[in-house]
Amino acid sequence: MSPFTGSATPTPRWQHLRVDHTDSVATVTLARPDKLNALTFGAYADLRDLLTELSRERAVRALVLAGEGRGFCSGGDVDEIIGATLAMDTAQLLDFNRMTGQVVRAVRECPFPVIAAVHGIAAGAGAVLALAADFRVADPTARFTFLFTRVGLSGGDMGAAYLLPRVVGLGHATRLLMLGEPVHAPEAERIGLISELTQEGRADESARALAHRLAQGPALAYAQTKALLTAELDMPLATAIELDAATQALLMNGDDYAEFHRAFKEKRPPKWQGR
Repeated sequence: MSPFTGSATPTPRWQHLRVDHTDSVATVTLARPDKLNALTFGAYADLRDLLTELSRERAVRALVLAGEGRGFCSGGDVDEIIGATLAMDTAQLLDFNRMTGQVVRAVRECPFPVIAAVHGIAAGAGAVLALAADFRVADPTARFTFLFTRVGLSGGDMGAAYLLPRVVGLGHATRLLMLGEPVHAPEAERIGLISELTQEGRADESARALAHRLAQGPALAYAQTKALLTAELDMPLATAIELDAATQALLMNGDDYAEFHRAFKEKRPPKWQGR
């Protein structure tokens, strides 16, 4: 995403999310614990716009996405979204579904790593938000449920049919998206859906620790690695290798690459500048 923006000032307060900043780490908390952090139209829009804004500001080097209370996110609110969509026409429904997909694109395309801290339920859209993150740090209570077919919809919602096979393989993805059955933490770790399994109650803490570790690293190198991982999913090998070569040539002109060499010669840790 381009760092250039218009005259609009940064949003001072997000109505549907809790956003905290510590150094260069942002923590975004879904904060409707009484509804298991079920998503509303406003929450989707805030996530889309927040990620775009943070991408342009370039002050954040890592982001933790967490849920307050007993679970991560139970998906779309049954009354406020599912009930409301029953009264919409096709054009309105298309606008809504495009917006939810824009949230996933924003997670994948933002120039900083996103870590989902998962405990308890991650269902429906909540499961896809965790899936879209670069890392999924979860505790033993975590369970993922891609339940779209269980409400009469396609399992391929919000890019799930694109992302999930690339994370767990086509066989597991077919089973999870078709049947919509919960995947508990041990199996999720076994099939690669969980990046790190923590002790119970430690997912948020471990996710923040990982975020701070990433934030202290070579931000530009991480951003380009993330961009290449997404871009090269559908490229022929020759095209991917050429893109890798062009990217490395640009980064070799960067300050961080030269800083590594100086630090190596001086026998000290590098001081990464993210450029």
